[in-house]
Amino acid sequence: MNRMQDKVVLLTGIGSGMGRAAALRFAREGAKVIGCDLFDESSDETMKLARDEGLEIKSQGQVDLSDPAAAKRWVDWALSIYGHADVLYNNASTPRFGEIDELSIDDWNFTINNELNLVFYTVKAIWPYFKEHGGVVLNIGSIAGTRGVEFMSQNAHGTAKGGVISLTQQLAAEGGRYGIRAVCISPGFIVTPSTAWLVDSGPQPLLDNLARLPLGRPGRPEDIVNAALFLASEEAQWITGVNLVVDGGGTVLG
Repeated sequence: MNRMQDKVVLLTGIGSGMGRAAALRFAREGAKVIGCDLFDESSDETMKLARDEGLEIKSQGQVDLSDPAAAKRWVDWALSIYGHADVLYNNASTPRFGEIDELSIDDWNFTINNELNLVFYTVKAIWPYFKEHGGVVLNIGSIAGTRGVEFMSQNAHGTAKGGVISLTQQLAAEGGRYGIRAVCISPGFIVTPSTAWLVDSGPQPLLDNLARLPLGRPGRPEDIVNAALFLASEEAQWITGVNLVVDGGGTVLG
């Protein structure tokens, strides 16, 4: 406990799934969490869950991070609350899927904007502050950014997440001299409210893939949050530029 005591963590997409799990866990570990989400209701629910535990999470709902001006306003607002920040945790992500010949240009642009560009926008907004004070940029990638799969048409999603991984590496190279660490976590299949149905009734190739996982089960949000907590903490102070795959061993099987 208290591994993030008094650290200020800016966390995107706190309304559900991995973002909600991260917000609550980091708050339990002593962090001052400042979040945002596309939806007021889900953001409010996360804050209520925190209050029920005697914790405090501050958040803005209805923040569209794919708008660079909105992303900067959120970062500026978050910095104004406590006067400083230690971690920017880029969790928010909204993909669209489709076969390459069926995926519309609009869906491609939407996915790139809502999975890659929004990471760039928040990092760009906080970078001047981090250059002066140091900090950690923690991005959520995906195994989709490192490989193709036969069970899902993830052209735009894989491209965007590959960009997040590459951006993380470059941020590490540019930020080290300022005391900035940049790290990435690439989850495998994680069971969240939006993906749970796939465990029982998803396409057979996906079910076969999950059945082959060396650790015998699909991922849970806390599996990703545990890794994030370590990478954001002082225990990882000499780790930067990494892309940590957390997937139950799936990628070792090819």
